[in-house]
Amino acid sequence: MPANRRSTMLGMSRKVLFAIEAVLDIAYHAGSEPVQSREITRRQGIPRRYLEQALQSLVRDGILVGVRGPRGGYRLARERRRITVGEIVRVVRPAENEDDPLQDGPTSPLGCQVVRPLWLDLQGEVMLQLNRITLDDLCGRANAAGIVSEGRQAIDFVI
Repeated sequence: MPANRRSTMLGMSRKVLFAIEAVLDIAYHAGSEPVQSREITRRQGIPRRYLEQALQSLVRDGILVGVRGPRGGYRLARERRRITVGEIVRVVRPAENEDDPLQDGPTSPLGCQVVRPLWLDLQGEVMLQLNRITLDDLCGRANAAGIVSEGRQAIDFVI
């Protein structure tokens, strides 16, 4: 693939993938304190300019709650089993300023009547699958992969 072409997964931009990673980070590493954006950046390597914009959109749409103050950060707005990857994608994608290739897409009969509908069907199938995957599912995958949760590691159960 030429270096100037961006890599996408059925129109899934890096910003959307970063947002999914950020929310998963909050779900997986949450302890007793909110998760700070600098911790997400440290763990995931997500550029701050993408991260803050995505987190604010997710707060506005009720997926995350922003906590102010010196120990502030972000928490999930509801249980991780009640938040789907599809929700995150639907919140972050409209906030992107990138052109939608389907809007300015093909004008030929084959493009309009065959290729474009195929692409829309495939995107619909992907969204159906993403709507079935919860943050809890992804946290289970992270745990099975042996990724250590910093938030749970910091909780002291000694009485």
